[in-house]
Formats: sequence, C-alpha cells, structure tokens
Amino acid sequence: MWHDLWIALALLLIVEGVFPFLSPDGLRKMLVAVHQLSDSQLRFAGLTSMLLGVVLLYIINR
Repeated sequence: MWHDLWIALALLLIVEGVFPFLSPDGLRKMLVAVHQLSDSQLRFAGLTSMLLGVVLLYIINR
C-alpha cells in the first residue's frame, strides 16, 4: 500500500510540473486568475476535483 501511495505522489509531482515547464508565463497568468477567485469558488473547484477523483478511482477499480 505504501508503495502505491509513493507512486501516486510521484505521478502527481510529474503532472504538476508539466505546465510550469512548458509554459511558465501561462502559469503566472493562471495563478493571478486563481488569486482573484472568491473562497466559495475555490472551494467549489476543490470539491469538484475531489469528486472527479473519487469517480475516476471507482471506474478504474471496478
């Protein structure tokens, strides 16, 4: 189980690093846009992301 968790963390870091590597200016613009969102909008985005992750895990492990 711990092995799988470390693999998931490593993949997360790889995916998170792709956008800043390919488009640093785009990342800056995106961070400015995120900074301007309200707390409720950020919470909704986080909730949506978590729910999509749960659904994806369910589909993969079916």
